Amino acid sequence: MRLLEIVQDFIIICLCIGLFSFMVLELWEMVLSLIPPLDFQSVTSDILFLLILVELFRLLIIYLQERRVSIGVAVEVSIVSVLREIIVRGVLETPWFQILVACVLLLVLGGLLVIRVWLPPTFDGIDPEQFVSKRHTARVTTSSESQMGSIKEQYLASDQSVVRH
Repeated sequence: MRLLEIVQDFIIICLCIGLFSFMVLELWEMVLSLIPPLDFQSVTSDILFLLILVELFRLLIIYLQERRVSIGVAVEVSIVSVLREIIVRGVLETPWFQILVACVLLLVLGGLLVIRVWLPPTFDGIDPEQFVSKRHTARVTTSSESQMGSIKEQYLASDQSVVRH
């Protein structure tokens, strides 16, 4: 089992190195595209693509640190990707049905960002949304300041007792 984790870490590290190298090449290409004549659509596309690559790199780093895929980062990458396609193609040149579908997808992804705080954790380990979820539950039941303090103390105590795998 431990050997598989080492192999998996090696694969993720190779992906990080490859992605970082690709980001450097894309950055160089973007700098070259800034030389006149300037194509604003191409520059905007390159910048947004670079942002997507940075978010994917962040997703890989989070996976290496916490052994889980961050739902929030994955949804953020999806949102930026959809917006990039709309911006690059141009809203006026894109058929209305595709814009409608993209809007529905963005609403669903935005909803996922909002409700991910209240989703139960699906792994053993650190739950970064745990404190926010407990705080919201305490706010709904009572607005007592002492209860918020005790929840924070419980969270910090449980956070120190979690053993990372």
